Amino acid sequence: MFFSKRNKIKLIREKLSFSTNSDIVLKVDNIVKKYGEKWAVNGVTINVHQGEVVGLLGPNGAGKTTTFYIIVGFIRAKSGSVLINSYDVSDLNMYERARLGIVYLPQESSIFRELTVEDNILVALERREDLSQTERKMELEKLLKEFEIKRIQYQKAYTLSGGERRRTEIARALAVSPYFLLLDEPFAGIDPIAIRDIKDIIKILKSKNIGVLITDHNVRDAFDIVDRAYIIYQGQVLDEGNVDYIINSDKAKKLYLGKEFKL
Repeated sequence: MFFSKRNKIKLIREKLSFSTNSDIVLKVDNIVKKYGEKWAVNGVTINVHQGEVVGLLGPNGAGKTTTFYIIVGFIRAKSGSVLINSYDVSDLNMYERARLGIVYLPQESSIFRELTVEDNILVALERREDLSQTERKMELEKLLKEFEIKRIQYQKAYTLSGGERRRTEIARALAVSPYFLLLDEPFAGIDPIAIRDIKDIIKILKSKNIGVLITDHNVRDAFDIVDRAYIIYQGQVLDEGNVDYIINSDKAKKLYLGKEFKL
């Protein structure tokens, strides 16, 4: 079983590498998850294309987190599928999905505190079987410069500020060459300067043709950066569309944003 899964991952990754970038889509198809008698999600379908930023928004208990966790492979759906293009990855765990280009960054710190910034990124680069040692070093230098963390490359991670930590985490995520990056509550508990910093990083991800899926309670900051959004309510997609559409949606205003909501 181990070898068949490994071969499946290798085959899918090879086929995706021959696709034009705009062809690759992450799709969640009619997923269902129930806890006891409560439906956490009931028939949710969403998709994210490379190079776009998509919000997964809604009130507490709506099913956002469950949907997010099913996509990344933390939990399995009762039914429905998670696909990259036409390839069903529902049977793969989180680490196997990461090898196919679905990378997750949790709200909580995921950095290795006792390692330096450089070593945190190298941990990810060492998994890249497609790169030689020289190429890994070159990729490291590129990421350090791109995310403006070269000056702290030898600092231990526990000494970093919140913004420096987040930049290091995202640089490490990009080291595995993902197609999609899922950000869980990226704007939670950080100051306005750090929020602006995260938005700038998301713009960099988009410019690299990486699809970004965001779940966040900070609606205004999410709307400032997403191309479009899904509103989840009581385990189902209540509405979807670009920001202008959502903020004028009667359904979204009534059940989530509030009637007086304005940007």
